[in-house]
Amino acid sequence: MLTLCILGFLYEEPLHAYDLRQRISGLSGHIRPVSDGALYPALNRLQAAGHLTKHTEPGAGPTPRNVFRLTDSGRAELLRRLREPAEVEVTDRNSFLILLAFLGFLPDPADQARVLRRRLEFMEQPASYFYDRGRPLRAADMTDRFRRGMLTLAAATSRADKAWLRQTIAELEAAASGQDTPPAPGDTTR
Repeated sequence: MLTLCILGFLYEEPLHAYDLRQRISGLSGHIRPVSDGALYPALNRLQAAGHLTKHTEPGAGPTPRNVFRLTDSGRAELLRRLREPAEVEVTDRNSFLILLAFLGFLPDPADQARVLRRRLEFMEQPASYFYDRGRPLRAADMTDRFRRGMLTLAAATSRADKAWLRQTIAELEAAASGQDTPPAPGDTTR
């Protein structure tokens, strides 16, 4: 996900490593903070692969600032990663949210819809944090209030996620086919 973040933020504009780290930390938050020990090796790998360049600019003090810029190869790599996300980027909620942050860079609504359809297919499979003989347990099955709370919150989030995915997929498919955007559920203004 670090590579996707780097490519995504540099797609928007050239950045100094400090600014890049701040943006990545803002996106991933406390869940996956990025350290210099992770960021700089990733930047070096991407530079060696030809996906970005580095140039120096005068800094606020005597030390020059290294500014990173995406190359055409880096832009193509970002679009490839967005078009063909890894399974974990579709199934893991935090990874999916990072993918979502940059999915709008894909120029084709049909490609965007395909990615969202993969997430929706995953979300529609029965799942739980807890299982009994391979059967996912529901909140109603729980006697422990905290586990029941986990499942209640997860179910509400899942319903909201699926509703958003269905609506957005419909909008993207309409855009890809040149049709008007379908109204949102409950929208009576059209």
